[in-house]
Amino acid sequence: MDMPPLVFDEQQIRTVIDSIVDRTFRMDFNWDWPAGVAFYGVACAYEATGNEKYIGLLKEWVDEKLEDGLPKLSVNGVSIGHCLISLYKATGDNRYIEVATQMAEYLKHDAERFADGIFQHTVNSENYNFPQQAWVDTMMMAGLFLVRMGEVLGRDDYMMDGIKQYHGHENFLQDPVTNLYYHGWDHIAQNHMSGVYWARGNSWAALTMAKALEIVDVALPAFMIIEGSLRDQLSALVRLQSDEGLWHTVLDDPSSYPETSGSAGIAAALLSRGSLYNKYVNKSIQGMLSQVSEDGSVMNVSAGTAVMHNVDGYKDTSKKRVQGWGQGLALVFFADLLKTSARTYA
Repeated sequence: MDMPPLVFDEQQIRTVIDSIVDRTFRMDFNWDWPAGVAFYGVACAYEATGNEKYIGLLKEWVDEKLEDGLPKLSVNGVSIGHCLISLYKATGDNRYIEVATQMAEYLKHDAERFADGIFQHTVNSENYNFPQQAWVDTMMMAGLFLVRMGEVLGRDDYMMDGIKQYHGHENFLQDPVTNLYYHGWDHIAQNHMSGVYWARGNSWAALTMAKALEIVDVALPAFMIIEGSLRDQLSALVRLQSDEGLWHTVLDDPSSYPETSGSAGIAAALLSRGSLYNKYVNKSIQGMLSQVSEDGSVMNVSAGTAVMHNVDGYKDTSKKRVQGWGQGLALVFFADLLKTSARTYA
């Protein structure tokens, strides 16, 4: 059966990317995960378009922050390392990779772990503590970061530690029946807490597995393990896509609102499977475009979300504000769309 081609106007996508980047740099960020994901998206946009303006804006922000020195690090906070890797690749300036290496060393030696070396989810605040909890977010913030550092520096220790995070989070969080990922695992209580399949959480897993498979050596057993997890997860996710081409914030609860950041990450992961899911990606293109306002604000993005007490906690999470992770994940999707198109027609 022939899959339909991807249908979009390349110039429109470039214009939308430009407006989202512009809006993103009119937000104020600390050195923390909202910026980490936003700027990961900006870096992807730079790689897909070659627009030097994007890397210039990124450089300006990072350079200013580096003058203040590194803040106290956390598993979430090292996500800024993603754009440091991209800045290093784009500029050749060793400062960026040196700071990224400090972050990788923090993860290697100082980050809290449990079970067989899985990172405990930690944030840049003394007020919140999640003892022996694995959150799917960590696959993006620290797991993929370590895999990328392993590739850039030729460091097997970073690469294998990143891969260990993928395997550990799969073991604790992917449900063997539905193949969806839970948001969190409490190792002390030995349960999935609220037991919710959250859209953005599933997008963290799907997107980062897709990105890791571009890097991990196909001759490693890890490659097929990650590939299998992603394959089964995506085959479940496409069956939960809404008519608008988005996904509900509680994936298997159609009464919960469609959520844009999770939808963007899931759609980007679908693109990694060649033309297999083009039918669904085409719906996502229209769905995602409908969520970007004239000024580049990505709309209907759920606020920062802890592992909530119950399903209503997710359904009642506000989606009113523009969020760094909404901007970033939308940029990843639109950038990957351009890259896929370039590969198809090259």
